[in-house]
This record gives sequence, structure tokens and C-alpha cells, in this order.
Amino acid sequence: MKYLLYFFFISAVVTGVQAQNKKGQNERPKLIVGIVVDQMRYDYLTRFYDKYGEGGFKRMINEGFNCKNNHFNYIPTYTGPGHASIYTGTTPKYHGIIGNDWYDKDLKSSVNCVQDDEVAPVGTESNDGKKSPKRMLVTTFADENRLFTQMKGKTIGISIKHRSAILPAGHTANAAYWFDYEHNGEGHWISSSYYMNELPKWVDKFNKSNKAESYFKVWNTLYDIDSYTESGNDLNSFERVFKGKKTPTFPYNLKKLRNENGNFKIITDSPFGNNLTTDFTIKAIEAEELGRDHITDILTVSYSSTDKVGHDFGVNSKEIEDVYIRLDQDLERLLNALDARVGKGKYTVFLTADHGAVHIPNYLKSLKIPSDYVISKRIREKLNAFILETFQVTGLVENMSNNQIFLNHKKIKESGLVLSVVQESIVNEIIGYQDIYKAYTAGSMSSNSFPHGIENLLQNGYNQKRSGDVLMVSHPSHIYYRKTGTTHGAGFNYDTHVPLLFFGKGIKQGETLQKTVIPDIAPTMSALLGISFPNASTGSPLEFVLQ
Repeated sequence: MKYLLYFFFISAVVTGVQAQNKKGQNERPKLIVGIVVDQMRYDYLTRFYDKYGEGGFKRMINEGFNCKNNHFNYIPTYTGPGHASIYTGTTPKYHGIIGNDWYDKDLKSSVNCVQDDEVAPVGTESNDGKKSPKRMLVTTFADENRLFTQMKGKTIGISIKHRSAILPAGHTANAAYWFDYEHNGEGHWISSSYYMNELPKWVDKFNKSNKAESYFKVWNTLYDIDSYTESGNDLNSFERVFKGKKTPTFPYNLKKLRNENGNFKIITDSPFGNNLTTDFTIKAIEAEELGRDHITDILTVSYSSTDKVGHDFGVNSKEIEDVYIRLDQDLERLLNALDARVGKGKYTVFLTADHGAVHIPNYLKSLKIPSDYVISKRIREKLNAFILETFQVTGLVENMSNNQIFLNHKKIKESGLVLSVVQESIVNEIIGYQDIYKAYTAGSMSSNSFPHGIENLLQNGYNQKRSGDVLMVSHPSHIYYRKTGTTHGAGFNYDTHVPLLFFGKGIKQGETLQKTVIPDIAPTMSALLGISFPNASTGSPLEFVLQ
């Protein structure tokens, strides 16, 4: 009898433990934090690794899962499409964000990816507050979480840039906040009437604290500049020179430079823009009580100053090394705040980038690596002369932007021309231009299947309603840009290969060299939460990162 009672006692204990384990496995994270580092190449993780502390990038790598071969699978690799693709689990072909700005064929003018003249600015009088996600055609995983939780799970989007705050948070977000720095902005965190009629008291209080103003200070290297051996010489001819300075070299006195460099814009052009983003994000976690109950909340954070510093100074600069060393400390500060306010093991974080960047072409040329600058005026002049000679018509080219040519369909029809013939003729003409590496018609994107290569990336980025009639690809390391600093947008590895780190609740510890693509992130987060995938998702859940 004693042994029988002991057997029942042990069985009850085992059953209870199993039930508890099962409950723990089914328990959702209290908070999902999506971190996007604007313009972060994958090799910034490895190149600056020894300069990082233990609590930021290294903590995520060592305690989480590192997807080392993560890529964008479409062109163009810009900020708007990048943020939309990360959170919708698909590409511009479906979500419709084909650029930061693009030529609208119906309006006959350029539109911004988050422009919305039907909403009012909140927290500012500037038109930079007239923004919403309405041009994004599909849902994000944050939207699906809101639907799943009967709109009880909160979603907050935060970034210096409006598009980086708005697109990740989706259509149903409680709020998106961005920094009023453009057009001589007031240096406040703002929003639009799409989300609210007035700023919450905590945002208003933060703005009145003059925290942003406190970052008008001297930017010098965090450590001795001589220890920055992972980057090139500080004094060189490849980098942007701020107005008021004679050379692109440390130190930068932002207080002295502010009036000639856009006032608060100079803060966003320094690592202090990332500091300010972290300050505001931690305040949002506290004030909005994110992750404080059993209903999962979503917080999207994009660090934009890495992109601005990258554009100004390039991949090989002392400035870019310093901004990442300082960002590592911001990540540690954010993770520590999440530990304290949400609890270790109760939240999940992923970190990735919206695109990479190419080395400054003039720097590459100095090393005898093929690279150069594309001259759009030269392309346009030669093309217009060809069209006039071939078709005896002017004005067939309506717009050239984002490596696309938009034709005037009405004029083509009125002139008795066949659209497909004009498209094909243009492709056959421009493929001979020195600035053009590859060219394709819209018809070829719609009617053919390209499973590999640049053609596949173009097809994934081609939206039948919004994209142009002819798609162009520049040569590797050839860019449309000024002669100092750098940019992005191509389908080559320097623009497509970006980090992907998963960390926290429900995530295994490990790493892989198996190729992953950006649209895999949203369905992975959806699978972790047990919710519907975003409605147009084309990615696959990364089962190997989930416990």
C-alpha cells in the first residue's frame, strides 16, 4: 500500500511538471521588440566585434540565434521597402512600397511612401506630420497580433525617420512617433491624427524636457581614435564635410555646427540621434506599460542615425566605426531596461537592417576596384534623342526615378505606337549605355519567371500597378550620388547582406550559415506567437531558431 501511494504521488508530481512545462511552452512573450538598424551591413557585426561590450550585440549573439547569411531578396534596397518587407513578410511586389518616394502614374507626380494629406500633424505644424501607412497594401505581423488579441495588445512604432516608425507598426498601431528634424524642425517627437488627436502627456513631457537640446555637444570618438584600427584614415577626400568645418575629421562641435547644418538635423547625423531614440524608447516602455500583462505587445524601434552617418562618411570611416561602438552601448541600455521593466526571459527581440551600403566608389577606384558614378542626365539626353529619331515623337518619357523609366501611355496610344514595342526598343537601346548594366521591360517582369540572380530580385521588387515600364540596373559599385559619402539600393551583396539576430523568450541559442531572407522574419514572429501570418506573407518561418 505504501509503495502504491508513493507511485501515485510520483505520477502526480510528473503530471504536474509536464502540465507546467506545457503551459510554459504555450505562454507567449509579453513583448516583441523589433530592432532595425538603418544601413547596417552584416560585416559591421564581425568587423567591430572586438570593440563591442558584452551586453549589446554580443549578448544577442551569444545568448540568441545568429543567421549569418541573411539577405534581402528584392530590389530596391531602400529604407521604406526594407521596413515594410521586414514586418509584412513579403516584398514590394505585394506590399506596394516600391521606394522611399516613387512616381505615381495616376497623380503624375512623386509621392512619399508614408505621405497622407488627409491627416493632420500632431505635435507640430509641419507637413512632416502628415504621414500614415495607407500606401502599404498589406498587414504586418503587428496588425495580426492586434487582430488576434481583439485589439488589446499594444503596438508602438519609434524612429527618427517617419517611414521607419510608421511602416513597421502597421495599420492598426496605437501610435507611431518620429522626430521633427527636417525642414528646420523643432526637435520634438511627433505623430499624426491617423493615430491620435494630441500627444500623450508623457510624450509632451519628454519634448519639454529639452533632452534633444542636450545633444548639441561635442562628438568625439568614444575611445582613443588610434585604437580604431578597423577603419581608414580620418582625414581623406572621400567623406562629406559639414558646413562650418574644413575637414571631415573629429571632433565635431554640434553646437557650433547646428545653424549651418539644419539645426536638429545635425544631431540625427551623429550617434546622438541613436542615443535620443533609446531615451525615448525606454520612456515609451515605461509610460505605455509595454509587456506588463499576459497580452503580447509589439514595439518597433529603428535606429536611423547609422544610415545618416553612413551616407555622410561611408563604410570605411572612423565615424561609422564610432557610431556602431556607441550603438552597441545603446542596445545594452535598451536590453537592461527590458530586463528591469518586462523581465528576463519574458520578451523576445529580433535585430536586422533595412539595407546595407556600398563602399564609396572613389575610395574603391583608388584601390583599382571597378566602381563609378552614374550620370542620369547623360542617360536621359541620349534616350530622348533615340526616341525622337526612332518614333518621331517627343515626351514619351514621363519620368525617370528609382532606376525605372515611366512612359506616357496616353501619348504612345495617340501616336499609334505599341507599348510593348516601345518598351523593348528602349531596353535594346539603353543596354548599350556605359551607365547601364542590365535592363528589362515591365512585360518581361510580368510574363516570365526568374528563379535566380538579379532578375529574380527585380521581379520581387516589381509591382505591376506602381512600377515603371523599364527597369534598369547599374554596374556593381556604381551609384547615383554625390562624389563624397555613399548610398544603397542595389541587389548586390553589399546592399543585401544584413544581420539577423533573434534573442529572448522562445529562441534557441545557435547560429547558421543557411540562407535566410528578410520576408522570413514576420512569419517567424507570427509562428512564435501562434497568430495568423501577415495576409500577403511569402516568407517561411525559421523553425530552427524557435524552441
